[in-house]
Parts: sequence; structure tokens; C-alpha cells
Amino acid sequence: MEHIYGYVRVSTTKQKVERQIANIKKRYPTAIIFSEKYTGTTMDRPVWNKLIKGLKPTDTIVFDEVSRMSRTAEEGFECYIDLFYKDINLVFLKEEHLNTDVFKKALRSNIQLTGTDVDIILEAVDKYLMIVAKKQIEIAFQNAEQEVEYLHTRIKEGIVRAQMDGVQIGRAKGCTVETKKSIEMKDKIIKMSKSFEGNLKDKEVIAILGIARNTFYHKDHCRAGGLRVNEYSVYTYCMGAIHRMAEGR
Repeated sequence: MEHIYGYVRVSTTKQKVERQIANIKKRYPTAIIFSEKYTGTTMDRPVWNKLIKGLKPTDTIVFDEVSRMSRTAEEGFECYIDLFYKDINLVFLKEEHLNTDVFKKALRSNIQLTGTDVDIILEAVDKYLMIVAKKQIEIAFQNAEQEVEYLHTRIKEGIVRAQMDGVQIGRAKGCTVETKKSIEMKDKIIKMSKSFEGNLKDKEVIAILGIARNTFYHKDHCRAGGLRVNEYSVYTYCMGAIHRMAEGR
């Protein structure tokens, strides 16, 4: 029994697959959808591997566009040809000229072999059609790969332009990440240190609170939301707050 599968893919968890699914379901309502959020620069993808592992001859895979299958020209082309010769039907909604059925029909439409020298010409025509088909497929995957390179270039150019215009990209150097623990620690330092409201020396505060000297005096590193950022020490933060108050800021 022939099965129809729909394969949808986006590169990041922030992107959505609903549009691709809707496009496939509109043309193939019974398609079984395989969806994943994974880069298209490799064919070694968990959901994709699961899909092709269970394929049988005459099964069909539907894609919204060729880049959903692969954005790497060499791997994408090799995979296409491998599935083609395994009699797997590939359908690309936005590039129908690349559908495997198009090439299969072209080959089948040739005049049947005659058992004469004419067969040499007929076989040559078949080989020529396959060469043309392979070239079109290869170009399609090359275009998909170039789209990624173009996008990366545009992003880099956009960042450079934004920086030239004075736009802050990412977290500003020396910014503070506020956590419940850091706020409590600041309050304790302010109350205990003689640099603020207390009467204890710095080393005494460090010993009592059990914090590192570098944490008290210098820049340290912390993790917030999965990103590694520079954070001014508790001491620097407090000193800055006092100076800002004194200056009326």
C-alpha cells in the first residue's frame, strides 16, 4: 500500500511549521506529517532519518519547497538520486519541475526498444534525459544552499550597518544581570561594609558572606537565560549606584 508523507522543517525553535503543513495538507489531505526543527545544512536529522528508514517503494514524500529537504547541494542531490532509484516519489509544491514523477514520465514516454541498432539511439536518449534531470536537481539544491549563504551575508551586513549607526547589538558591556541572590547580596554588603552603611572592612565582609574576592571587586561571569554575559561585581554596582545618586542621576 502506497503511503503519502509530508515532511516539514524549520531551522530554529522560534520558527513555525504551520504554513508548510497547511500547504501540504491542502494538496494532500491524507498526508502523514513528519515535522522537525533542525538545520537543513545536514541530512543527518532525527525525524528525517526516521521517515526515510520506514519508506517502501512507491511511497511519496511531499515538501513545501526543495530547501525543506536540504540546504546542502551535495548531500541533497545525493539523497534525491538515492530515493529516485529506490522508487520513492518526491513532490515539491513550489518546484514541481523537480518532482521525481516528471522525470519518470519523461523516461517512460520514449519509444520502446526495437531489438535493432536503433536501440542504441533510444538508450542514449534515456541517458541524456537523466543527465539533464540530474543537472536541474543539482542546480536546485545549489540555489537552496546559496540562499543560506546570502542570508548570513545580509545579517552580517545588517549588524555592521547597525553598529555604524550607533545601535547596541546584544547586551551592553558591563551590564548587570539582576537575580534574587545578587540583590540580597548587595543589600548585605551595603549594610555591612564601611564603604557604605556598615563598619566592616572589605575582607571581613568577604569572609562573612563567603564570596570570592573577585566577585566582590572585579568583573565576573554568570549565566542568565543560557547566555554567558559580563556582569559587574556587587561592589562595583553599589559604588556606581552611590555615585549616580550623588550626581543626581
